[in-house]
Formats: sequence, structure tokens, C-alpha cells
Amino acid sequence: MENQATAGATTHKQLRRVVAERIRSAIQEGALKPGEWLRQERLAQEYGVSQMPVREALKELAAEGLVEHVPYRGVRVVAFSADDVADLYAARAFLEGMAARAAAQHITAAELGQLRELQAQMSARQAPAALPEYLELNRSFHQLICAAGRRAYLIRLLNQIWAAFPTMLWGNVTAAVRVTLPERDASDLAEHPAILEALERHDAAAAERLMRQHVEATGAELVALLRRPAPPASAPSQGDL
Repeated sequence: MENQATAGATTHKQLRRVVAERIRSAIQEGALKPGEWLRQERLAQEYGVSQMPVREALKELAAEGLVEHVPYRGVRVVAFSADDVADLYAARAFLEGMAARAAAQHITAAELGQLRELQAQMSARQAPAALPEYLELNRSFHQLICAAGRRAYLIRLLNQIWAAFPTMLWGNVTAAVRVTLPERDASDLAEHPAILEALERHDAAAAERLMRQHVEATGAELVALLRRPAPPASAPSQGDL
């Protein structure tokens, strides 16, 4: 009986993780939009599970900061204000600067090779249609630098920030996709190689400065886009009538 109970608990925990990962991916990929309400019954039907693992998955995502519980209303995807984004990027800039400084002191030749490969893959993905792939590669680039610093608590802090603020928010900002994309214009594409060069030289001060400037510039771009007034709705064309 005890073994059956243990097996049941393990299966239930795995199911909760699977549901949480599916919802997390849907948020990060833009399938679930900021402010969208997440109804347990609908999600349970969609994923073919009972409501219990959905309820527990939503609690897990609330702890990560991806969703929020509104009393008497339910659970919805977090919608970030421009001020929220400014605060998150300020924290990221400081912490990732520290991570880059540590990485410059401890990074291995193999890790530098991985960073060069990630940079080459990003450079090859300039078309708007490649945005999801580009953003995943970009996150991997930043996470690898953080991991190379061998600072366990710093890694945990940054993982929490990255989980709370999906990189894919860029894909949900229509103006960002139409006007410019993060780390994709000519000046910004030069920032990753500059950081990489500092890491190759094991120049801790330069790596910290360049990483901090890079994250601050990206955050400032997104904040400006979020604060830009929404364009007026265009009149329907004759074909739309």
C-alpha cells in the first residue's frame, strides 16, 4: 500500500510539473497574453487532466511571478507595466554585470566556444519570422555567461528574474516587432561580440561594464516602446467591409 501511495504521489507531482511547463511555455510564446484569465476548468479540459494539477501548477507559476491571483476573480497572466519592466531590467543589469565579471575570471575554453556558436546562430536569424528562435538563443547566451561565473546564489537570483519576466514579452509588444527588435539592430548586434571579446581576454572590469550597458540599453528600448501611445486604429479597408 505504501509503495502504491508513493507512486501515486510521484505521478501527481510529475503531472503538475507537466501542466506548469505547458502553461509557462504558452505564456513565454505569447499564446497566453498578459492580463488573460486562466480558468482551471478550461485548462483541465484542454490538457486532459483533472483540475487539481492545474490548480497546483498555477500556484507554482504564481510563486515564479508569471501569473497572479486576484481575490474573487481568479488567476490571470501578469501584465507588466513600464515601471515594472524598468525595475526588472535595472536589477538584471546589475546582477548580470556581476555575473559577467565572475565569468571573465572562471570561464573555460569550452564555454567560450559555446558562446561563439550561440552568437553565430543569432547572427544568422535576422528575419522577423525567426524571432522566437532568436530570443531563445539570446537567453541561452546570457544564461551561459551567468553559469560560467560559478556563483550559485547569483545564478538562482537571475533564474528567478528570467522566469518572472519572459523574454518573449518582446514578441507580445506589437510596436517592438514592427519598429525594432531587441538585440537585432546593427549597434546592438555589436554588443554581444564585445562582451565575448572581454570574456576571452578575461577582462573582468570590461565584461561587467559591457554587460551592464547592454542590458540597460535593451531595457530602455522596451520601456520606451511600452510608454509609446498606441497608434489609432486604422479604418477598415473595402475588403474588410
